[in-house]
Amino acid sequence: MTPDESALDMDLLAASLRADSSDLGAFVESMAAKLEEAVPARVRVDRQRSGMFGPKTVRSVTVDLGDRRLELRAERGGVQTRCARLSAGIVLKNEALEIDAWLAMLGEALAAEASRSEATRQALERLLIQ
Repeated sequence: MTPDESALDMDLLAASLRADSSDLGAFVESMAAKLEEAVPARVRVDRQRSGMFGPKTVRSVTVDLGDRRLELRAERGGVQTRCARLSAGIVLKNEALEIDAWLAMLGEALAAEASRSEATRQALERLLIQ
């Protein structure tokens, strides 16, 4: 397999990540499911039940990739996205991002992770095919 064949297409990855963004609730749920499949050891998903018998919904998704921690929080009326720079597990800088900038940063970080891990690359390819 050549490097070109093994490289992920960043435009295709970004499009896949944005695919469900028209419905924010579905977008957050879909993002959590995709990330749990692609990088299970690097993602934390916080789910809470709405009401006593209501379904559990995703409240936040946190992904640690390299020196970045990317966080998506579902809030009433929208989502909030943040990026933190890490050094030895300590947050050095934390900033709010627009959703498009966050998705681009997530795509870049996932592509970098996929270049280091065959399992991650295969999971991301499955994500893109779905």
